[in-house]
Amino acid sequence: MTTTGRRALLVAGATAGATALVGCDSSSDGGTRQPTAAEREAERVARAEAALRLRAVTSARGLLERYDAVLAAHPALAPRLTPLRRSVAAHAKALGEGGTTVIPATATASPSAPPSAGASAGASPAPAATTRATAAPAPVPADPRAALKELAAAARAASDRHTAALLTAPPEYARLLASVAAAGAAHAYLLTEGARA
Repeated sequence: MTTTGRRALLVAGATAGATALVGCDSSSDGGTRQPTAAEREAERVARAEAALRLRAVTSARGLLERYDAVLAAHPALAPRLTPLRRSVAAHAKALGEGGTTVIPATATASPSAPPSAGASAGASPAPAATTRATAAPAPVPADPRAALKELAAAARAASDRHTAALLTAPPEYARLLASVAAAGAAHAYLLTEGARA
């Protein structure tokens, strides 16, 4: 290659690089871009689903904590409660699969850019969930029958919350919620009426 050919190649490369830099600089607009209407809608739907998942998982974990409290207070109930508790633990795990994290549509923003109001709103339920998880559980009645009745009421309430969430859940998650809600209703029955049979 001649010196003239190399020089032309270098000039062409430098020109292309400068054009790319200018293009990046002018389109970056300070490191952020405005999301499209479709991206904003997708982010809104994702946030709603993440919030729904967080509520469902929090409800299932609250019920699991209640099982643990009753088992700690009444170890003699372990043969009866352990299989149900295992089921509730599996429900909590399944409801949490898929995560509750939402990546904002403005994800192209620079790392130094402050989070948008939408991003902070999506993150706000997490501290509440942490607070609930660290809160002391309600005292368990000393009478085993009363403890079972209270546990059945907690299972019924969790089942009702899952059923109510069906209205806004995406189809696949709605099927999971329906299954967990049905299991919760069965647990409530087994904890009270089923024991009499």
